[in-house]
Parts: sequence; structure tokens; C-alpha cells
Amino acid sequence: MRVFRKEFVHDYLSYSFGYTEYGELESSTPPHTAYEHGFLPESKDPDQHNRFYMARSVRVSLGDFSLTSENRRITKKFDGVFARDILTREELQSDSDFRTCFLTYFAKRHGNGVMSEDRLEGILQSALPIRGVRYSQNKVPVGYIIEVYSKTFIHYWYSCYDLKHVNTSLGMWLMINSIQHAKQDGCTHAYLGTAYGNKGRYKMNFPALEFWNGNVWVNDTRALKELLEKDAHREISLLT
Repeated sequence: MRVFRKEFVHDYLSYSFGYTEYGELESSTPPHTAYEHGFLPESKDPDQHNRFYMARSVRVSLGDFSLTSENRRITKKFDGVFARDILTREELQSDSDFRTCFLTYFAKRHGNGVMSEDRLEGILQSALPIRGVRYSQNKVPVGYIIEVYSKTFIHYWYSCYDLKHVNTSLGMWLMINSIQHAKQDGCTHAYLGTAYGNKGRYKMNFPALEFWNGNVWVNDTRALKELLEKDAHREISLLT
């Protein structure tokens, strides 16, 4: 894996000099190498299909994973309600229902311009082994997941669902269901993306959680909670 850095911020008075770390998979590098070293795939630039960035991310160690009481409360609401189908990259690309669901979900939940058709196409052309997971009710699609999937891990990359299910905990159930299936498939880890501020708090709901601290994976959830709280205070101070 090729690793490189770009200068970001600096504070000369405290001798603090920041560099953002990026990576690119080489032909001989298996995908899990990037994740094991704290990298996540970049999707902002639709022309970059093989670029990774290092960030505070979280993963579930599946060998130690079991449902909490809160997890079980959510699974009872949705288990057995939807049919689950696996879609190849090509099937996902040609699924018009998926494109409509995905773009509508991001526009209404996160704002216009956050997810363009070009950006979605770039994600679907990722150098990583991606697949789609479709959830349907009475043969009508209700939600989709874009996963990076291999024999040893999954990355729950993106999800979307019919917005009539907002505030029903369906989004959380989709993540729980993916984690459960990854464990059943014999994977060792489920990667859940970044964990910053208030937006990352819900990922604390999973047992056997680890976070990347810039050097190693750490299973100290108390330390992660403190980091999330510091992020939240920083976000508030920037707004006031």
C-alpha cells in the first residue's frame, strides 16, 4: 500500500504540525490491509476510485459480538419483516430503484449537493470489492446498503431507506443486521466508518467496539466517549 501525506494545519508556537495521511492500494495489497491500518475509502471526488484517508474510525470485533438489550429491542421490531437480497456491483449500478432511493435519501436527510449522481457513480466504481444489500417488503424495495465485502471483513459504507421509516430505528436495524450476517459468514470485523461528535454517538451502541486512535485499534469505549464529547463541545463553540 502506498502511503502519502499532505500538509493540513500548523501551530508553530506549540510546535504542532499537522499532515493528513492518505493511501492507495497497490495491485499486491489486499483490501483488508487499508482497514487494518486505520484507513477508509474516500468518496468525495468521483474520479478517485482508489484513495483512502486515515481517520478516527470504529469497528466491531465479531468474535466477541452479541446483541445488547437495546439491540434486541430493535431487532424484534424488524426481524422477519423484510426480504434480504445480495446484489452484485453490476446489479446495483443498473437498479433504478436503488438510485432513486439513495439520491432522495441523501438530499432530504443530509441536504442537496451532499450526494450527486457523479459522486454515487464514483462510489460504485470503487477499486474495492463492493456489493449491494437490498431489503424489500412485498417485493417493494425499502432500503439498500453499499458494503465492502470480503471473506474476513465488511465495511458498512452507505445505507439508505424509504423516508417514511424515519424515526422508526430502521437505520440502526440495517446496521445491526449487517453485523449479524457478517458474523454468520465468518468475518472477523465489521467496519462502521468514522466516529466524531454527536453524529458518531449511535455507534457506541454496539458491544465489542474498537476505535482507531491514529496508531492502533483500541477497545476502550470510555476513551472514545470522551473524544466524542470533546468533539461535540468543539462543534458548539464553533457555532457560538
